[in-house]
Amino acid sequence: MAKNTNREGKAPTQRMLRVGEQIRRTLSEILQRGDVHDPDLGRMSITVGEVRMSPDLRVATAFILPLGGHGKQEALAALRRNRHEVRHLVVKGGTQKFAPELRFEIDGTFDQMDATRALLAEDHVRQDLDD
Repeated sequence: MAKNTNREGKAPTQRMLRVGEQIRRTLSEILQRGDVHDPDLGRMSITVGEVRMSPDLRVATAFILPLGGHGKQEALAALRRNRHEVRHLVVKGGTQKFAPELRFEIDGTFDQMDATRALLAEDHVRQDLDD
């Protein structure tokens, strides 16, 4: 009997989390050192907030944000343009058996935190919290 491989709505496994964190660290080091041969990426300081792995560990989605939040689309375009070189460097620096496909997305975590702070700062919400 085949296992149910559909993980929609389920939490990631420990293995998915471990591999994602390993790729996040390696990717951060690569971008920090400027190992990618692209002048656009060399001028940017990019933060890798999270890497989410697919259940089969073949796709890694990296959530990135340029320092200061300016030039998001340029950073995203540069990373997508150089994804093959970045993939090679990630595998070279890691211990994976195979290279996962890298996908890049803008990290919206900081925008969500700002919206939550603004909501909590409203008078009618603060009034409920103080009680």
